[in-house]
Amino acid sequence: MLFKLLSAPGFFLSLCTLMFIFLEIGRRVRILISGREGSASRNSIQGPVETVIFALFGLLLAFTFTGAGSRFEARLHLITDEVNAIGTAYLRIDFLPKEIQPQVRSLFKTYTLVRANVYKQVIDEKYTKSILDSTTNLQNQIWKAAVQGCYKPGASVDCAKILIPSLNEMFDITTTREMARLNHPPTIIYVMLISLSLFSALLVGYDLPRSSKRNLLYMLSYAIIISLVLYIIIDLETPRFGFINVNPLDQTLVNLAKTM
Repeated sequence: MLFKLLSAPGFFLSLCTLMFIFLEIGRRVRILISGREGSASRNSIQGPVETVIFALFGLLLAFTFTGAGSRFEARLHLITDEVNAIGTAYLRIDFLPKEIQPQVRSLFKTYTLVRANVYKQVIDEKYTKSILDSTTNLQNQIWKAAVQGCYKPGASVDCAKILIPSLNEMFDITTTREMARLNHPPTIIYVMLISLSLFSALLVGYDLPRSSKRNLLYMLSYAIIISLVLYIIIDLETPRFGFINVNPLDQTLVNLAKTM
C-alpha cells in the first residue's frame, strides 16, 4: 500500500511543495535570528552538523538509487528467464508419447497466457491472487500429465530425465518472480530518506539568505531536483505502478504463446 501511494504522481508534487515550504521556513528563521538584512547577508556557514547530515543524505540517496536500479534490472532478467524456461520445457514435450502431446501443448499455451497477464492489474490484489491460483492449478495439471506421460509406452527413455527438470525450472521461476516483486528495502529507509530530504531543505533554507529577497530559482531548483530523484527511486522500486515499468516485456510471453 505504501509503494502504491509513493509511486503516484501526487507524491512528487506533494514532496516538492513540502520541500519548498521547509526551504522557506529555514530562510525565515535565519532572517529572524539575524535581526536585520545586514547581518543576514554574511557568508554561509558549513558546520560539522550540516556536513554530517548532507553526507548521510547523499549516502542514503546513493544506496537506495543503486539498490532500486539493481532490483529493477533483476526483474527484467527474471521475465526473460521465465520465457526461456517455458520455451525450453515446451520443446521437450516431444519426449512424451505422441497421443498426449496435444493435451500438454494446450496446457502450456494456456499457462503462458496466464503468466503474461498475472501482473497486468497488480493494483487489484484479488485479481492478482486469482491469477496466481490459476497458475498453481495449471502447474499441477502440467506436472501430472508430464509425469504420467513419461512412463507410458511411446515415451522417450530419457523423458523423465530431460522434461521433469525443465518443468521444475519453469515452475520455480514463478516463485522467484513473485518474491522479487515483493522485495523492497524496509519502510524505515524511505521514512528516513523523506525526513532527511525535508530536514536538508530546512538547513539549505537557513543557509540561503544573503538578502531579504527570496531566491526562487535556487529554492525551486533544489526542491524539484531532490523530489525528482526520490520519485525516480520509488518508481524503479515499483515497476508495475509508475512510469518506469516492465509491463511491455510481458508481451514476450504473449508472443511465445502465439508460437505454440
